[in-house]
Amino acid sequence: MINERVTGGLMIRTALPAETETIADLHFRARSTYYPDGVPPSDFDWYEAWRGSIARPDGHVLCAVERGRIAGIASFRTPDGAPAETVKLFQFHVDPDRWRSGIGTALHAACVEEWQADGKRTAVLDVHVDNRRAQGFYARQGWVPDPENPPAEGDHHLFLRYRVPGE
Repeated sequence: MINERVTGGLMIRTALPAETETIADLHFRARSTYYPDGVPPSDFDWYEAWRGSIARPDGHVLCAVERGRIAGIASFRTPDGAPAETVKLFQFHVDPDRWRSGIGTALHAACVEEWQADGKRTAVLDVHVDNRRAQGFYARQGWVPDPENPPAEGDHHLFLRYRVPGE
């Protein structure tokens, strides 16, 4: 697991439990940008979800820290029932104020580095259909539509797959 990786002025490291509120807030702000009418009302507790993700022994939460402030987050693990060489990127967000600054690319590279070290060969994710900016980012990183998981009619997510480069 990555404890700390410095790229330029950006540090990528494992998230700490004390950062849960900051991470949940960044997640909400980033997520708010791709819903045309704002984030749908929900009784889902993202703070608790992030707290659980950070505490999971089988999960990984990385954060990109710039000038002492969390500017990006990524959460991934092997999903239940999936082959051991598969990893799912559950959440990947960059602070909207820092888009197009290279943070997402550096954070994605750190994820790939960890997937390689963990022996992962395939990564999967789902992205909201209205999140065109994220779809473009993932395409630039090498993600493609998942042939094993085509979108179902009425589903609001596209399913993508990434071949983790071998060593």
